[in-house]
Amino acid sequence: MSKIFVGNLNFSVTESVLETFIREFGIEVQNVNIPRDFNTGRTRGFGFVELADEQDPDEAISVLNGKILENRTIRVDRAHERTSRPPQGRRGQRRTW
Repeated sequence: MSKIFVGNLNFSVTESVLETFIREFGIEVQNVNIPRDFNTGRTRGFGFVELADEQDPDEAISVLNGKILENRTIRVDRAHERTSRPPQGRRGQRRTW
């Protein structure tokens, strides 16, 4: 299964809106995830889309990148696995204890 990153989303875009938008271009979607800010609950302006097994991510990227969704030009790229980061304390300081 391939995963793509969709950036520069309007904060009002929901998973269902993004999924419908992508399906309009003939791209089969398995799952859509738009992360939310922990404190405010507002979306963070980007999302991840898992494509169906037979979908080519490069084709989806070329079709979707630069399209306009809710008055914003979206950026689409391959999603990369998240790398681990060292633990951080308050204000971004490294914990020393």
